[in-house]
Amino acid sequence: MQNKLSALPAPALAGVVKEKTVRGANAAIRNCRLDGADMIDLHLSCLENTDVETIARIVKASALPILALHYNDTYDRQPAGVPEEARVACLLRAVKAGVAGIDMQGYTFDPQSKDGFRGEDQYSFTKDAPKEVVTDGAVIAKQCELIEKVHALGAEVLLSCHPGVAMRAEQVVELALFLERRKPDIIKIVTTAKTEEELTESFAAMTALKKAVRTPVAYHVSGKAGRLSRIVNPLLGGQIAFCVDRYDERSTMEQLDLHSARVTVDAVRRMI
Repeated sequence: MQNKLSALPAPALAGVVKEKTVRGANAAIRNCRLDGADMIDLHLSCLENTDVETIARIVKASALPILALHYNDTYDRQPAGVPEEARVACLLRAVKAGVAGIDMQGYTFDPQSKDGFRGEDQYSFTKDAPKEVVTDGAVIAKQCELIEKVHALGAEVLLSCHPGVAMRAEQVVELALFLERRKPDIIKIVTTAKTEEELTESFAAMTALKKAVRTPVAYHVSGKAGRLSRIVNPLLGGQIAFCVDRYDERSTMEQLDLHSARVTVDAVRRMI
């Protein structure tokens, strides 16, 4: 099993890898390492084969700890259509192959909530029908069982939520504390920002998260005004910054350039 992701000095720079083959993944991981990545964000749904032996070949070749995720998108950025139980099984195969951790999305075991909130509006963070937020006790119990299973196998769990709506700082903190009850090792939240005011609110939220939440949190905002939060929030204490080493048609263009992020983080560390 690889080193713990939660123990990496914050902010850890994650090189995002979306490749079809073992050889392609190994090459991308090597490039990420040479350009300063601290960890790898490996998209399992892009791989042509996800059996334990195949993933283990990638893990063995990587000098960096791997966070495995399955966002149900193919290599060509099309919906993969993998059923929920099969998606979870793939994540567990990655754990058995030796990855450091998995990304368990907030909608796990309730895929309908990927597209919008389906519960009762009883929390501050449920006001605008956020995506990937589950409040159903039975679903949460299954998620907790999965977290315990991953822990028993020696890996960690990043619990991620992409609500798709703007939130005030207090809403983000309440959501993080709600997710923390499931006992993940890292929490990731991505809200949206269309204005400079919403971007600035994300800075306040990150500062508040560091004070209120014991679990390491990676938090930034997406959207028209959100890109600056991808580097500022990690510098304010966010656990992970997700970066692209070489942009191509599969890349999330809003993600940070790995080389530039490495230079920036190292420069700030020297200054402080």
